Amino acid sequence: MKKYAVIGNPVHHSLSPMIHAQFAEQFGLSISYEKILSPLGGFAKDSMDFIVSGGLGFNITLPYKVNAYEFCSKLTLNAEVAGAVNTIKVERNEIIGDNTDGIGLVNDFKNNLQQSFEGKEVLIIGAGGATQGILKPILDCNPEKILLANRTKEKSLKLSQKFSKYGKVCGFGLNQIKAKSVDIVINATSASLDGKMPEITGGVAQGAFCYDLMYGVETPFMKWAKENSASKVSDGLGMLVEQAASSFTFWHSKTPDTKEVIKLIRAKVD
Repeated sequence: MKKYAVIGNPVHHSLSPMIHAQFAEQFGLSISYEKILSPLGGFAKDSMDFIVSGGLGFNITLPYKVNAYEFCSKLTLNAEVAGAVNTIKVERNEIIGDNTDGIGLVNDFKNNLQQSFEGKEVLIIGAGGATQGILKPILDCNPEKILLANRTKEKSLKLSQKFSKYGKVCGFGLNQIKAKSVDIVINATSASLDGKMPEITGGVAQGAFCYDLMYGVETPFMKWAKENSASKVSDGLGMLVEQAASSFTFWHSKTPDTKEVIKLIRAKVD
């Protein structure tokens, strides 16, 4: 049986084992897929231990996507541009890193939510590894501009400069978000995992499509969006399944169907 896993901290909430089991069933593949809780500072050791034990690939979740980037011996273009890795495969003694977050997000918007980034003003909250993974794929969809807000202003400025060659990106601090509404607001922080909501003005959400990269019945960000008159609110469950589908293709060279899996996982979450 081929061994796969997801590594992160926390990781208990991960639905990836269930999703990949459904994908494998579509093709009659026999795989195992486990959750590995890696203590802070332990990512490289835990990853290597899994590889030595026969692991052929694994997903990486918060907070290790940048660590995973540094861990790889080879990178796909998506991972190289993002500077973050969420999927690793082991092939011919090479550790190859990819980033499927961005294509997962774009596919969820396009195929499941009937939303477009083209010509839109997009506010992304957070400037960590998750944001690094989604920036270029969103910019490839030709938005009017991306506003990148982070608690540490310097981090969002640095990231906006790095990606400015792909489109218009402006970086600033959370406290500089204006009350003026935008078209799309994306929460790319881990605040929802902690049951918190970043302190930002509610005016920015009025009439906007608000999307949380985290998933759950109602995350703090989703609650905030509804309270501030968002036009539509979604969690990131569709993105989770879509990025997993891209990971599955990266490992197995097979493209799974996602629609029924999203329905199944949604029923479990709700």
